[in-house]
Amino acid sequence: MEPSNNSIPKHVGIIVDGNRRFAKRLMMKPWKGHEWGYEKIKKLFDWSKELGIQELTLYTFSIENFKRPKEEFDYLMDLCERAFKETKKDKRIHKNKVRISFIGRTFMFPEKVQKAMHELQETTKNYSDFIVNFAMAYGGRAEIIDATRKIAAQVKEGKLDIDSINEEVFRKNIYLESEPDLIIRTSGEKRLSGFLLWQGSYAEIYWCEKLWPEFEKEDFVAAIQDYSKRQRRFGK
Repeated sequence: MEPSNNSIPKHVGIIVDGNRRFAKRLMMKPWKGHEWGYEKIKKLFDWSKELGIQELTLYTFSIENFKRPKEEFDYLMDLCERAFKETKKDKRIHKNKVRISFIGRTFMFPEKVQKAMHELQETTKNYSDFIVNFAMAYGGRAEIIDATRKIAAQVKEGKLDIDSINEEVFRKNIYLESEPDLIIRTSGEKRLSGFLLWQGSYAEIYWCEKLWPEFEKEDFVAAIQDYSKRQRRFGK
C-alpha cells in the first residue's frame, strides 16, 4: 500500500452498535431496537452511493451474540429472515447492482436464516457496482483460526508448500480479501470488538458517540470529512 490523500474512502467498515440501548431509552424491550437499526442500514446504502463509497462491511452479529436470551435471539432471527427476503425483492438493490455477501460462521444460524442469506447472495452475486458485506456469526479471531485451518489442510493435502505461506496466501483464505480504509463505531464505545482484525490493520478509526439508530447522514459525512483530513502512511 502507498501513502494516500484520498478524500473519500473506497471501503468503509461499520460496527453498528447501540440498538438495545436505544430501545431502553424508549422504555421498550431492548431487542426492539434492532428494528430501528435495520431501517438505518437501508438509509446507509443510499448515503454511501451518494457519497461515492464503493464497499461497506457491516458488523451486525458476532459469535458472542448467540449467547443472547432466547426471546431476543428468536426475535433477531425472525428479523434477519424478513430483512434478507425484503432486500432480495428491493428494486433499488437491482437497479444499483448491489452485491451482497455474508462473512462469518454462517452455518451457526438457523436453517431458515441460512436459506434467506444464500438466496440473497445468489441473487446479487453478479453485481459489482456497489458491494455490501454483512459480518454475521463473525469474530476476527475466529476468522484467523478458520483461515489457518484452511491453509493447514492445503499443506496436509500437498496443495501448498509451507515455505510458500505469506500474507497473500493468508489473504486468500480469510473471509474477506478487501481491506477497509475507514472503520466507524457508533455508541461511544472505543474498541473494535474483534472486527476485521486482519483487514483493518491500517484502517483509520472514527468513534461516534451516537447510538446506531440515531446515526444520520450528517454523522456519516462528518466521519468522511474527518477521514479526508488524515494522511495515511501505512507505516512509511
